[in-house]
Amino acid sequence: MKIPKAIQNLIESFEKLPGIGPKTAQRLTFYLLHVPQYELDKFASSLTQLKTGTVICSNCFTVGETDPCEICEDESRDQGMICVVEEPLDVLALEKNGKYKGVYHVLHGRIDPLNNIGPDEIYIKQLLDRVRQGSTTGITGTTGSTIKEVILATNPTMEGEATAMYIAKRLREQLAISNLPRGKAGKQLAISRIGRGLPTGADLEYADEVTLQRAMEGRSEI
Repeated sequence: MKIPKAIQNLIESFEKLPGIGPKTAQRLTFYLLHVPQYELDKFASSLTQLKTGTVICSNCFTVGETDPCEICEDESRDQGMICVVEEPLDVLALEKNGKYKGVYHVLHGRIDPLNNIGPDEIYIKQLLDRVRQGSTTGITGTTGSTIKEVILATNPTMEGEATAMYIAKRLREQLAISNLPRGKAGKQLAISRIGRGLPTGADLEYADEVTLQRAMEGRSEI
């Protein structure tokens, strides 16, 4: 039996998604055959608007509806504290907890030499520039706060740890060269690593709110 072209095309499209194998792609496709046309139209419209209805924040590089994003624009947030995460989903996970009141910097990946992803392929340079500007001029975001702490909240995987160590090294080099970054009370910029409330090998997006809160509270300088 020859599969209709329209069905085969959709199956192949589903197979390109992460975590979707051939069998799952087939099940999803044939399930959609029974969905009313107006629901399919709504689904198709949502896919079309995924790119056109979102922007990447030019400050923190998370995904939002405006640039700057609503977190960077929020003057009640502590603009002097930057939490560095791998993906926009990690921002959502930390925001659900509601305890962290600083801002973010999204790398959009992690250093992974096996997959040819180096520091230049993710937003590390932009983080270093952001810290240097905020530390030397006292200007970041919309509040004019001096950056006093960078929290490295990359996932506790081998690649995530390597990324955190690389960023910490580059920040220290930057501090040594400029000798200018100062936080409150004249203290030097603090560089901390998210606490070990997260199991090694886990991703932030799958952690529960209590675990994330303990991890954030248990961060330590590196």
